[in-house]
Amino acid sequence: MKIYLPLLLLALTISACNECPNNPTVEEEIDALEILLERYTIAMENEDFSMIENIWATNDSIILLGTDMNEKLMGWENIREAYRNQFDQISEIYISTNDQFIRINCTGNSAWFIKNMNYNFMYDSIARSYEGIRFSGVFDKNADGHWKMVQGHVSVPAQVNIRN
Repeated sequence: MKIYLPLLLLALTISACNECPNNPTVEEEIDALEILLERYTIAMENEDFSMIENIWATNDSIILLGTDMNEKLMGWENIREAYRNQFDQISEIYISTNDQFIRINCTGNSAWFIKNMNYNFMYDSIARSYEGIRFSGVFDKNADGHWKMVQGHVSVPAQVNIRN
């Protein structure tokens, strides 16, 4: 009996280390997240607060890290205020994206993404363009089965190309 217990424990340990089972709905969920990220881009371009608010979880535990060292926004109220300030200062936003990758965990309740963006806008009547902006984040599926952004991070490459 003593010999069977270690073998049983070993078999259980090995079986627990298997990858997540194939889930056919993962591709559907990734498609839904791609649409959600596209809606986010459109909401930013249109300065559409209601659409942005619908994409983010609107609680105090969410976080957005911006490009400024002091830009660590925690909670929906702070993130909403940052969007308002940004939209008050810039206009005619156009965002192009590329190299987007989305991954989802095997339980289907958490996902993360990365993508590159070129961010074009008007500031003080001057056309500006930030190229190579990197945007990453995390989505959680809420109790109603809807994906909500809970963490975002915007960064710029060390050699950002800013054009006038």
